[in-house]
Amino acid sequence: MKHVAEARRYAVLRRRIDRYLHTVMKKRPRSTARELWDACRYVVETGGKRVRSTLVLLSCGSVGGRVESAVHAGAAVELMHNFTLVHDDIMDKAPSRRGNPTVHVKWNLNNALLVGDVLLGLGYTCLLSTSSRNIQRIAQSYTTGLLEVCEGQALDMEFEQRDDVTLREYMQMIGKKTGGLIAMATELGGLLGGGTPRQVHALRDFGAHLGRAFQIQDDLLDVVAEEEKLGKAIGGDIVVGKRTFLLLTALERASGRDREVLEAVLRHGTETDPATRAIDVTTGERSRVVEAVTDIYRRHGVIDEAVRHIERSTARATAALDLLPRNASTRMLRWFSELLVKRAS
Repeated sequence: MKHVAEARRYAVLRRRIDRYLHTVMKKRPRSTARELWDACRYVVETGGKRVRSTLVLLSCGSVGGRVESAVHAGAAVELMHNFTLVHDDIMDKAPSRRGNPTVHVKWNLNNALLVGDVLLGLGYTCLLSTSSRNIQRIAQSYTTGLLEVCEGQALDMEFEQRDDVTLREYMQMIGKKTGGLIAMATELGGLLGGGTPRQVHALRDFGAHLGRAFQIQDDLLDVVAEEEKLGKAIGGDIVVGKRTFLLLTALERASGRDREVLEAVLRHGTETDPATRAIDVTTGERSRVVEAVTDIYRRHGVIDEAVRHIERSTARATAALDLLPRNASTRMLRWFSELLVKRAS
């Protein structure tokens, strides 16, 4: 079967990261701050695709480095990613993550805040366990990635309070929040593998473009995916008025009644708002809201535009790989990029 070897190697790399993370969490004392460490283990050991950590390992191999030497850094990126998820869930008041209760729900808000902080601290501990003469540059890249994702989250929260967010601003935001973390992962791999400045820059470009495609695919899946595969109800972004590529593109194209409906969704809707009398976001008519907005997206070519944008960003990502040696890891980066943007969940 096509790509069986790549899928098997991905499974091997995921297991390698999982084993390393399990070892890291197992070392922590169970007698001190037990609730805190139980919650940390809960986050780290409830799974995940290990996308960003796998990208670190493959990027290292793509420039001729030993994949094994990047495991510490791969785990560090995974821990930073989990830190962002725990804190994002608090800010979003999310009840579940990966089908399980979120930390602030299962424990409490204060514990969840500390869990995020501890995961980030563990990330730095893992990163600084890396054996490399380039450790200062590696730590700098990791820290820059952290600042980027925090800035991106701050912008995302700011956008929730604004009705005038532009598509250009949205693209800048996801470039930091999603693209920044993935670009940091691929750059770290290049640094760990001893890549030339040109190769490291190419890997960062690859990650940045892939990150944008990854996020827009997320936006798209919210309206076109199958609920069973997605693992949550379709249209969640629409119901809460989340600023996405789809909604902002539709606002640029729609007029008349269509625009009124979109603007009502953007404001989350109220019973007294004339624009929401036919489709009321606040009265639990979720399916009607999602169906109406999805229909607007289709009629204005927004879904097709999202697909085109994903394809363009993915093409730019894979074009950056042309500057790298042709080896098994580089080929797998190409395969992996296609896998991520064609996923169903």
